[in-house]
Amino acid sequence: MGNVKRFEPHPIIECTMLIREEFQKREAGFLSPFGFHSANTRGRRRDERPCPIRTPFQQDRDRILFSNGFRRMKHKTQVFLAPLGDQYRTRMTHTLEVAQISRTIVRAMRLNEDLAEAIALAHDMGHTPFGHSGETTLKEIYSPHFTHTRQSLRVVDVLEKEGEGLNLTYEVRDGILKHSKGYGNIMPESRREKAVTYEGRVVRIADIMAYLNHDLDDAVRSGIITEKEIPEKCIRVLGKSHSQRLTTMIHDLIFTSTPKNGELTLDMTDKVFDAMTALRQFLYDHVYRSDQVHSEFEKSRKILTELYTYFLKDRESLLKEMAKLELGGCSQGGRTAHERCVCDFIAGLTDRQALELYSRLFFPVPVI
Repeated sequence: MGNVKRFEPHPIIECTMLIREEFQKREAGFLSPFGFHSANTRGRRRDERPCPIRTPFQQDRDRILFSNGFRRMKHKTQVFLAPLGDQYRTRMTHTLEVAQISRTIVRAMRLNEDLAEAIALAHDMGHTPFGHSGETTLKEIYSPHFTHTRQSLRVVDVLEKEGEGLNLTYEVRDGILKHSKGYGNIMPESRREKAVTYEGRVVRIADIMAYLNHDLDDAVRSGIITEKEIPEKCIRVLGKSHSQRLTTMIHDLIFTSTPKNGELTLDMTDKVFDAMTALRQFLYDHVYRSDQVHSEFEKSRKILTELYTYFLKDRESLLKEMAKLELGGCSQGGRTAHERCVCDFIAGLTDRQALELYSRLFFPVPVI
């Protein structure tokens, strides 16, 4: 026994094993009673060894940030299709704004910043090319149940890493799924619509705050509306500039939200909430449903419909194109499974990928 060599713990490994635990101790000491502790996560769909350095939500954030789906958002439409002006928001810049707004709010409320950031960064990864017009098109040609929220969850669960998915935590996945419901309530009352964490609920509100402000900016910049057309109540209550409006909304949510009966009620004053609601209605009536935006929607519907029909008939071409996008999870089953794959492919395209592919497949090649 005296000749048996003893292996002492490596000092670096011992040190790193304490890093995640130290972060989780900080969470326990800093978070409010309503903040979600990473140590209490319900876990992942597939068990895996915990990271010695990062908490589960920090891991999720990093997986999302380095994913293909996240990078593709830089060339996906927010409101205006394939904009050439660099000042216009894309799905990527929208996502970054939502993440920052979410962090500001949850930090002030002493909730979990890492959890909120992870949800915010992934919430729109399932968005189609050409913005909501692409989503509407897939509802028409694939399934009336198609939504970008469910597709975002499908991206992180199935399509990323060539079919392995990102294996995110339950709380992040739940926040992704419940971050939006189209033109539904800004602050839903039904528990079925609410995220299980307060961080997820904050992201939903931050998402609306972000698009109300930057879509208004881009609409004025594009000439669809003028500043004079913005409802006077919205300017008077929220402010004249992007910064003023956003600051008003954030401050109002932070200072109006209060604990009630053991729960944190996310709330806003009637004055600010009514102004936000009026601004959203104004954008729907004068921007999202405007003739200029609608005319581009008709073009994008034609492009996506014809691409969908083409790949529905040509499985071999579909698999080749999906491989280029590094999309996995495509079943070799029957027609229903194939339609799901075509939907995944179309939803995964960026605006310019869809335009380039349409041109390559349907435009004649001149003879030189």
